[in-house]
Amino acid sequence: MSIPTDTVLADAAFGSAPALWPLPAAATPRQRWLRAVAAGGQGRYASARAELATLYSRGGREGSLACSTQASFLRQLGWHETARAWDGRALALAGPDPEAAADALIGLAADALGVGRFGASARALDRAADRVADADEVRLQVREAWVAAELAMARGQGSAAIGHAERAVDHAKAFGSARHTVKSAVVLAAARCSAGDLDTARAVADAALDDTQRLGMVPLQWALACLLTDIGSARHTTPATAAIRDDCADTVRRRGGVWSVR
Repeated sequence: MSIPTDTVLADAAFGSAPALWPLPAAATPRQRWLRAVAAGGQGRYASARAELATLYSRGGREGSLACSTQASFLRQLGWHETARAWDGRALALAGPDPEAAADALIGLAADALGVGRFGASARALDRAADRVADADEVRLQVREAWVAAELAMARGQGSAAIGHAERAVDHAKAFGSARHTVKSAVVLAAARCSAGDLDTARAVADAALDDTQRLGMVPLQWALACLLTDIGSARHTTPATAAIRDDCADTVRRRGGVWSVR
């Protein structure tokens, strides 16, 4: 018996098979969104954008989630100002849908944080809180905790950052997504750095780097290699982590990602 396409794509996007490629063709708007999320998690940005492009004009929940996803890809590549316009569009399209609205607001918080607008980031997170509660989606709880941890780090609040990052780890475990679990480990490692706990940060980041290599998570592998090149690794030399970083950046370029030069 063949596995339904919805199930396969959901497992690639938010489950245990983030390395799956090629992905089955999408036939519905939801499948296109799931396919885009899964492809983006592998750094296949050109493929992901092609799927999302069919959804922007739909409006409502589907258009909103597509815009939020495009914004997320832009942030991963350093384009926070450009991402803000997409998240704003996502919020306008979300209407009464709490999941779509929460995604957009969490994205706006991350956009503001990326350009140093900490107050605006905090306000967007506050606005997102009610929508996250209404949506009752663990995925959104993970995303909210990531940005809360990153904001605390930016403000020099190491202990608070660790608390938010550990909350993300717990939510990700409940969600069951390999990609969210690894991203939460990335955030926790960074939070430990911000609190001065470099030994724990290295241990968390080294383990997560192994996971990214095994599961084909190129953007997260790049982020961890950048971190370990800065703080040192207990398992790899600095030239080795720098080489991983550069190889990942090249792979992303080949797959359609354009890095910000800012």
